[in-house]
Amino acid sequence: MAANSNREAKAGGAMMTKSTGLVSDDRYLLHSQGRGHPESPERLRAIHRRLKQSNLDKALVSVTPSIEPLPYIRRVHSEAHIEAASRQAQDDAICRLAVSGALSGVDAVCSGRLTNAFCAIRPPGHHAANNGEFGFCFYNNVAIAARYAQRQHKLKKVLIVDWDYHHGDGTEWAFYDDPSVLVFSTHALYAFPGSGAADKTGRGAGEGYNINVPLPRGATDTDITRAFRERLIPAADEFQPDLVLISAGFDARENDLLGDFNITDEGFAKLTELVMGIAKRYANSRIVSILEGGYNTEGLALAVESHLKALLG
Repeated sequence: MAANSNREAKAGGAMMTKSTGLVSDDRYLLHSQGRGHPESPERLRAIHRRLKQSNLDKALVSVTPSIEPLPYIRRVHSEAHIEAASRQAQDDAICRLAVSGALSGVDAVCSGRLTNAFCAIRPPGHHAANNGEFGFCFYNNVAIAARYAQRQHKLKKVLIVDWDYHHGDGTEWAFYDDPSVLVFSTHALYAFPGSGAADKTGRGAGEGYNINVPLPRGATDTDITRAFRERLIPAADEFQPDLVLISAGFDARENDLLGDFNITDEGFAKLTELVMGIAKRYANSRIVSILEGGYNTEGLALAVESHLKALLG
């Protein structure tokens, strides 16, 4: 796939160089994990319906996945993992296309064509490590995107913010001894995959660059925004990232099928604004947000709408 095939929006005949991108592709709807599985194509259908109903689709710049992902997948995952993922996923090409979508979002933002971007991709990725366990995930989209930004765009420091209900154990694994990537995660410690304890802070040179903030059952907007203000912002101010990536899991939203937190749509907007503040101070406002969980499809769509409204400013 050609690296420069992203569609660029024009307004009044002049190219728009700063806006919010939406990475999407109809082929993501073809990925299936079986009848009745919560990680279903309806998740993306609901998002796109909502964006059309709210006219947000007209405010977003369309970005098409356009980068051959395999060389970059190999910078995070072993050949054994790639082979295992290929066997377990009936449609491995679409799993790789999700990686391509994340990389294309990074390209669009780091090249300066867009200020920020949301990647409406599936399957999700933050559980994928090299351990043969996938948790709906096959390749770690956000981890590969971070390595891609460092290699292709020569960025030294990347911040990953993961607000998914479930701990991103694969992302923690990828960077546990790496001081060039700061990983911050809020999650339910008692839920799958059972990792993410607060004392898991990194190893060796990476000590202090892995921040886990487990939240209690029924966590609210107040609980999660306090974690961001008290733990994320001071750490980010010290780290001073060149790019911010979000593992945007909306299963922390109220009434999700697989979670018991009570984060509202307004809460996700506030989290987005807090992350935007970090990106504005240190990263030239560069944010790439990558969809992870969220299984109440209509609730997911509403939360994404709030997230995108905040990204649009």
